[in-house]
This record gives sequence, C-alpha cells and structure tokens, in this order.
Amino acid sequence: MVATLDTEGRPQGLTVSSFCSVSLEPPLVLVCVDKRSETHAGFAHSGVFGVSVLGEHQQEVSQRFATLGHEKNRFDFARGSTGAPLVPGAVAQIECRLHAAHDAGDHRIYLGEVVRVTVNSGRPLLYHSTGYRRLASEEQAAS
Repeated sequence: MVATLDTEGRPQGLTVSSFCSVSLEPPLVLVCVDKRSETHAGFAHSGVFGVSVLGEHQQEVSQRFATLGHEKNRFDFARGSTGAPLVPGAVAQIECRLHAAHDAGDHRIYLGEVVRVTVNSGRPLLYHSTGYRRLASEEQAAS
C-alpha cells in the first residue's frame, strides 16, 4: 500500500500492483501509479511517499485502497519523519523522498529515495493469482 499527500496536505493512498527495489546506492525503490488515480498528482506535489507492507491481518486495508477513485481520506494514517503517510501496524514501513518520475503508458513510475525503514513483527499479506494468499508456516513447509 502506498500513500502520499494531496495538494492540501491530506493523506491519500492506494494499493499498488508494482513495487520493487531499484538500487542499493543510493537506496531507491519504485512504485507504478495509474494516471487516473487521485493520488497521482500528490506524488509530484508533496515530494514524499510511504510504502506500507501490509500484514496478513490487514487484508481489509488492501481492499479498501484497491478501488480506483476512492483513495482520499478513508483511513487514519500515521506520519513518518518525512511527513509521509504510513499504515499503522504494517509489517514494514518505508519512507521515501521523490527521486524521479517517468511516464509509462497509462501509469507513471515514481522512483523514491529511501529515507527510513521500520520493520515490525508479523507475516506479510500476499496477493497472487487473483486472490490473497498466506505464506506456509514452518511446519507446513517442512512436510
């Protein structure tokens, strides 16, 4: 789940399908955002964004922000040291400053320089093959 600030400084977020590490030096990540999304303009305007790796217990949060056009003001975000909105209780929280942006068809690729990473306990929420999945437990993986 990725969040930024709108032109009035209010948090807004969306569930993204593309997020990955790009570089170690400097530490860069990328997210792909649909240009029709309300959050699209916020990335360029605010210059910061937060990536929250949701936990297994946060499927409802993922679903809430997956619908295009309903990203604003639907959640009480925490604020990171950069001011970037972050989902409380996420397995990991990554704060980024906007490094570059590139057009890619109907999406825009935003590169963020990682400013701070917080890792919390828990198991990540996974989405694969049109459904939410869980990692196998150690016992399941051993059998």
